[in-house]
Amino acid sequence: MRLLRTCVFVLVCLALQTAQGQSQGMAPGGPVGMGPAMGVPLFPTDPSALEEFPQSERDRIVTGIESFQTVLDGWERKAQTGNIMNTYRNEVIAEFEPGEPKFEPEPGKTYFYENTGAMANMFSVGRNVTTARSNRVVVGDAETREVIAYGELAPELRTSVHTTVLSPDGRFVYIIGALSTETQPTLLSTTALVKVDALTLEPVKIVTMGGRLHHGQIFRDNLLLIDTFARADDGLDVFLYDTETDEIVGGVRDEDLGGSSYTSYTDGEYIYILMQPAGYGPRGMDAFVGASSMNVGRLTTMRPFWVARVNPDTWEVEQEYPYPGYRGDWIVIDSASEYMYVPAGGSSSVTKIDIETGAIAWHAAAGIGPYGATLNADESEIWIADKGETTGFMGRTVTVLDTASGRGVETVFAGYMIDHVLLAPNGREVWGTSNAEGVLYVFDTATREQMATIEMPGYGDAHGLVWVHYDENGDGRVVRDQGGFHGGLDPAEGIFLDY
Repeated sequence: MRLLRTCVFVLVCLALQTAQGQSQGMAPGGPVGMGPAMGVPLFPTDPSALEEFPQSERDRIVTGIESFQTVLDGWERKAQTGNIMNTYRNEVIAEFEPGEPKFEPEPGKTYFYENTGAMANMFSVGRNVTTARSNRVVVGDAETREVIAYGELAPELRTSVHTTVLSPDGRFVYIIGALSTETQPTLLSTTALVKVDALTLEPVKIVTMGGRLHHGQIFRDNLLLIDTFARADDGLDVFLYDTETDEIVGGVRDEDLGGSSYTSYTDGEYIYILMQPAGYGPRGMDAFVGASSMNVGRLTTMRPFWVARVNPDTWEVEQEYPYPGYRGDWIVIDSASEYMYVPAGGSSSVTKIDIETGAIAWHAAAGIGPYGATLNADESEIWIADKGETTGFMGRTVTVLDTASGRGVETVFAGYMIDHVLLAPNGREVWGTSNAEGVLYVFDTATREQMATIEMPGYGDAHGLVWVHYDENGDGRVVRDQGGFHGGLDPAEGIFLDY
């Protein structure tokens, strides 16, 4: 009997290996396929097996919706049709005299900027004690990986930091700040946007923004694409911001998108917004609450998540992309704008989506609670930060997957709670920001080994990364941020900075 079982096991293993090479993934109107990444063959449901054993009414309901194909077949547009642009008139509430430069950039050099908070101590996994009293803007040498200087905001402006974003010319850094000195804001309250001089590292202006800053990135080389955790009733959830005038150009609201937005990305032409089914918790935190509830057993499934593509020239939602997985956290778009990759913290998985057709190329498992991700220089690998999002923030690895097949390549040991990972402008390094430890981790993309750690001043929790390069004339330009490469850089075409 034991020999028979062994033979059966071997035959099954061979079948799995064969299926890996034959499976083509998922597409609208086609079978759900996990084969390329998971080694699971494509077996159709056997109705006779369902009748062989007792089935409760709930069993029959689950059977009817458990295939992702039912999501694709029954998908109904969520967003309103037509132009959904709204506006918000933001105001300057404080201005400051310029200070003295804390550092002088050298022509031909590249520098990194990192916004940090004062909340790393809230994460029990953090090993470093935060001494920062408030939010800080940190600048360092990208080549030597050394911190040069930092500026700290006044303690009354302190609040939770989630991104680093600079104006396209690299002259100003934008960081979150409290809207009022009377109350400490929460994740669900509106905040201010603090404009900081990139050389003095001191504030020059504070403006209202009608929401709470989440993520930001350069859009079409002249604007910023900003999204919010929470917003005022008349505010915007995702909007474009002019750094020359410090005015909001226009944006969209969740109620017109048909769900709760989480964060947004761009391929330089369109705006891609990660959308969530609302109602699992407070707006802005609803899908986090829902996915966390799944991970502790309160829920067994959730309503589908999707990506909305907005044309900022017409402000119309031109396409919606449902994907298998819960609570997408990030979008990586390849250099040709053919595919996007969506890590999902609630299901610890990653989905590769054909942007033109919406077909699912593959869906693969990642590490615990994935968050940010980045492609390597030739786009043959995607590196995903296993932050532990919605799973208790105990993630301590980076998962590397093959982009063609979704197969796992390697698990890289890293720091606790790394959330943003970005390929550096030299095309040879992946940098990750550790929220829990207040440290930047640097990895060699060729060997996948850790090259360096960069401790943030006072071990402030690190969020986001931006690189600024100064040409031979001393003129600065952002060359890499959360949204991608800028200033003519394209590692996929072999165009990167040699430092």
